[in-house]
Amino acid sequence: MISTLLFDMDGLLVDSEPWWKVAEKEVFSGFGLNLTDDLLRQVMGFRLNEVVAHWYEYQPWENPDFEATEKAIIDCMESLLDKHAVALPGVMESLEFAKEKGYKIALASSSSMRLIEVVINKLEIKDFFQLCYSANSVEFGKPHPAIFLEAAKILGSSPQECLVIEDSINGMIAAKAARMTCVVVPEEVNKKNQKFELADFKLETLEEFPNLLLNLNP
Repeated sequence: MISTLLFDMDGLLVDSEPWWKVAEKEVFSGFGLNLTDDLLRQVMGFRLNEVVAHWYEYQPWENPDFEATEKAIIDCMESLLDKHAVALPGVMESLEFAKEKGYKIALASSSSMRLIEVVINKLEIKDFFQLCYSANSVEFGKPHPAIFLEAAKILGSSPQECLVIEDSINGMIAAKAARMTCVVVPEEVNKKNQKFELADFKLETLEEFPNLLLNLNP
């Protein structure tokens, strides 16, 4: 029986993916990288340090300072999210329904705690979560299952009790590697990607999520 919900954040609760693209394009263009939306989709669900390392391996630049690069992207993202962050359709209804039904609810994101705090305060959803957990707190980011396993452990839940809600392929792979049930809500441009067939359930938007929970736990 599902008792615990582990929500991703970027692209699932908040429409932040376009702003990540803006921030990453702005910072990496300074190193001579021309990153398209298709290229950036490859690193959806990655931790920021893994994103920086990925693009350095893809096209190295002179005098790399990964820490400074990460900070520049986070600074840019913090400003963008504070101005533009908006909850995606179905977010409030899903969180309210889950809380009403007594589920344990966690946010498990590849973003830094600094950006997690910006989003949950901007959307006024902080009180829904028993735990907000960043992949920066574990050794490996998604698609490694560590973030989900550790979040479940902190909440006192077994993997079999957990339902992960994700929008990215890397997040979905992490959930399945953790032996957890997984729901995906892919972004529009990625909905037909056959890799999402690995998920247990696929939704158009989170507006469908309360009905899914009712069917899972009548």
